[in-house]
Amino acid sequence: MLYGICNLSIVPLRFEPSDKSELVSQVLYGDYFKILEQRKSWSKIRLAFDKYEGWIDNKQYLEITVDQYKSLNNETQKLSADLVEFVQDENKQLYSISLGSTLNGLSILNQHYDGNSIEGVLTKSNLIKTAFLYLNAPYLWGGKTPFGIDCSGFTQMVYKLNGYKLLRDASQQATQGEALSFIEESEPGDLAFFDNSEGAIIHVGIIMKDNYIIHAHGKVRIDRLDHSGIYNVDKKTHTHKLRVIKKII
Repeated sequence: MLYGICNLSIVPLRFEPSDKSELVSQVLYGDYFKILEQRKSWSKIRLAFDKYEGWIDNKQYLEITVDQYKSLNNETQKLSADLVEFVQDENKQLYSISLGSTLNGLSILNQHYDGNSIEGVLTKSNLIKTAFLYLNAPYLWGGKTPFGIDCSGFTQMVYKLNGYKLLRDASQQATQGEALSFIEESEPGDLAFFDNSEGAIIHVGIIMKDNYIIHAHGKVRIDRLDHSGIYNVDKKTHTHKLRVIKKII
């Protein structure tokens, strides 16, 4: 088995080994992974954090040893806490990194970081404060950063920055936690999931107080939440049908 680490800021993770293939997620600086299959130009990987799989360009990561992978896996994750920061290599070259990048591999990559960082498990009350860091970020299918993010990437990164693990896709996240019967039972930081006409979970957002929700729809925005779903004040209509509320923490 081979192992790798992302040494660049935001790398596409694709459904198939092609630059034209669907963006299914992003690999952020410091993310490390198992290499399941290696071809001439592409590698199929499984991320250590959420076991998500996809294809990454061989030019956009570095191989690491099994011992380095195990060491990273045993450490408490240390994440960058600023919207944008930089790491510097031994030649004093700068590499931009985004909010939520993993800093545990700095010594492996022989790079240095001076910005703010966060580690360990924070209280549930901090989730909404973190969510506001992504407010107005444009929607991007497969995105995980303030420069483009999808609904489940948003919830995953907010939870990750507070020391909690969510799976990558909304349908996967809906399998986690404890289901609540009513909105009134929820607390700020709980997750609300929404389905389509076939009953498939297609959307997720973070519940706020006073029946508001923050979620990625066109951009990361705040809307009303009621028993029917999300009510968009701008459009004066419900945009998403509520399926279930989950308490993860």
